[in-house]
Order: sequence, then structure tokens, then C-alpha cells
Amino acid sequence: MKKRILLCVLCVLAALTLTGCTMLPLGYLRSMTQPASSTREPAQPEQPAASGDTVTIPRAEYERYQQLDELVELMDLVEGNYYQDTDRTQMLEGAAAGLLEGVGDPYTFYYTPEEFAQLWEDDTGEYAGIGIQISISYETNLCTISRVFEGGPAEQAGVRRGDILYAVGEDLLVTAENIDDAIKLMRQTPGTEVTVSFLRDGEVITYRMRCANVTTNRVESAMIDSTVGYIRLYEFAGDCSEKFKAALDSLVAEGAKGIIIDLRDNGGGWVNDAESIGDLFLDRGVLCYLEYKDGTREYYRTKDGKADVKLVILVNEYTASSSEILTGALRDRANATVVGVNSYGKGIVQTVQAVGDRGAGMQMTIAQYYTPNGNALHQVGIAPDVEIAMPEEDIHKIFQLADLSDVQLNKAYEVMQDLLAE
Repeated sequence: MKKRILLCVLCVLAALTLTGCTMLPLGYLRSMTQPASSTREPAQPEQPAASGDTVTIPRAEYERYQQLDELVELMDLVEGNYYQDTDRTQMLEGAAAGLLEGVGDPYTFYYTPEEFAQLWEDDTGEYAGIGIQISISYETNLCTISRVFEGGPAEQAGVRRGDILYAVGEDLLVTAENIDDAIKLMRQTPGTEVTVSFLRDGEVITYRMRCANVTTNRVESAMIDSTVGYIRLYEFAGDCSEKFKAALDSLVAEGAKGIIIDLRDNGGGWVNDAESIGDLFLDRGVLCYLEYKDGTREYYRTKDGKADVKLVILVNEYTASSSEILTGALRDRANATVVGVNSYGKGIVQTVQAVGDRGAGMQMTIAQYYTPNGNALHQVGIAPDVEIAMPEEDIHKIFQLADLSDVQLNKAYEVMQDLLAE
């Protein structure tokens, strides 16, 4: 669902890749996602004293361990009495997953070492699979195809944007809870055949596809006319901020006076990427701020130096997390006009960090975020300044880049023409 500070819809976008805005590991927060002035450092536990076979620990620590007695008893009972041999590592991984599930937050969960390694591989944007991106909703438990990569096995087979991922193989019925298992089955060495079923208009459609190498381009751009540039940003990951800057510089060099930023179906990603991209259009000031449960705030700030262009931002119901951070900041501080439909409303951020010494990890919700003007977006989203829905007959259509037959993009273009005429 992807998971770092990724604010993911989380939608995670799992771009078979993965939501939400996600997060960076706690160890990276200061260097990559929090201001240099941050003073939030984890408390260091008092170290136990050891002598021979005896270890002395503080009473508080002893009482904490006592709370785990039942878990240890369960493990001993299973290892001693279960009718087959058991795998202690697998049981402990299940216990760790259950512990975080007990928090009751769909954005807080455990990564096995294999899953944690896969997370960082996803960020490179290169993998072998069928070429789809998935928007994951933990509210509906559905996994919807938000993007079909051009030239990939899925596009060639006939998979459409808006299809619901229904099953992989004969046995796995896909939900938000087991999407990682589905992704593993669809990510195979090139040439491996996989069977994947989708729901479309209430009908199950099944395709047999052979996996292939897929590269996920995260930024695409074009000139719509001599003064209006268009940038499509698919997710906040990898080298997206560098690619976005290059696209912006190229469009401005070609004469663009206005830029349409398309964030439809962008479920978020790394907050530091939203900060870098926002900085291209803003002078010194606040991009957003996080508020922790103790009331402490952390501010993300932009620097002086901005592009002198008008801005229109396209959003839809899958625009979430870091996308909403960027949209909120540009509307509050750069007079950007928002076009489309109400965004998803994921206004909380998570962090991802390694745990233990085996390569496992965890994702955890740590704060709520606010726009520069103090607007909370969680479960609310961003209402567009100019509302226009995608016609029913076009919902599954895949448009060419900057195609003005896309009615939402065409409306954004009309709004931009009015702005440039002022």
C-alpha cells in the first residue's frame, strides 16, 4: 500500500508496483523528511547489567516482560504439543504482525524481511510483473487498478483502469489485507505465465499473461499549446522530484506561462518529494506541518526562488496523501486553482523503520498533517475550486498524454486560459 514518511491512500499505490503518502524510516526522518531543527529523538532505554548467567534489569522493564508471559506460554505449548514441527521464526513474525494489527489502524503494520526488502525495490521503479498500478482502499477492502503501463502485459491483455483486482491464480481472492500476497504472485521472472481475474461492471474477467520487465515512469510532460505546459505526476517516489524539475524547466524554456499539474490517481509517496516539488513554485514559507499526539509540531518549509507561472492542479477521488499535501500548499500559497472532484482525504502520515536484526520492518502512523493555512484533510480531502467529474463512459478510458478529449483535462485547460488572459 506503499509504505514510508509515505502519506500513502495509501491508497498505497502498489505499482505492480503500491496509497498513500508514506514515510521514511525513523532513522531517516531528520535527514530526509523532517526539518533540520527537529528535536524529536527516541528515548534510549536504560541498559541492563550482566554478571555471569544473571542479568539485572530495572523493575519497569521486568514488569513489561511479565506482560509477555502469555505469549511465551503459547509458544511453549505449541512447540511442545502441536502434532507437527513448527517454525518459531514464522510464529514470531505472526505475533509481530498481530501486535501491530491490534493498534486498529490500517496504515500501521509489520513487514517480514522479504516484504521490507521488496518495499525498497519498489522505490526503484523497475521490476518484472504485468504492468499495473493498484490503488488500495482499506475502507472498502478493494484493490482498484489506477494505472495500466503502456506496452506492458496487462495493457496488451486488455486490463483497464478502474478494473477491480479480484483473484490471482485459482485460489487467492484479493483484498486489501492480502494484496502483498497477490503482488508476489504477479511478480515473477520474465516469461512466467500468471492468471489474473478482474471485476468489471459486475462481471469477472480472467486474463492469462506472461510477466515482463516493467519500468514505471513517474513523470510525463508535454506542451498543450505555445503557453500552457502539462505535467503528469504518478507517484512521489524514486527520482520523481528530479524528473519533475527537469520537466518544468523544459516546459518553461519552451515558453510555458502556465502549468497544469495532473495528480489524478496519485496516491502519494514520500513527503520529502512533495516538499522538493512544492519548493519549485513557492518562496520561503510553510509547505505543511505535522502534529503529533503530544501537540508537538514539525514544519516542512520551502525556500526562496520559484517559477513564475500560473498553476492549475487536477485531482480526483484517488488523489491522496503527499498529493494532497502538495495541492493544499499550492492552493494556500501559490493561488493554484484546483479542478476535478473531491480528493481522497488521507491526512495522516506514517514512518517506516527497520526492526530487529533480520531485516524486518514496520510502518506506523505518527502524526496528522495540516496545510499552511491550518486545514486538516484527513477523511475530508480537498474540494476542487472547479468541480467536474469524469463521464461514466470515459472512466475506464486510457487517454494519450495531454489529450484534450479528456474532459477533466480540457476543463483545466479552459481554466488556465482564463488565468493567462487576466
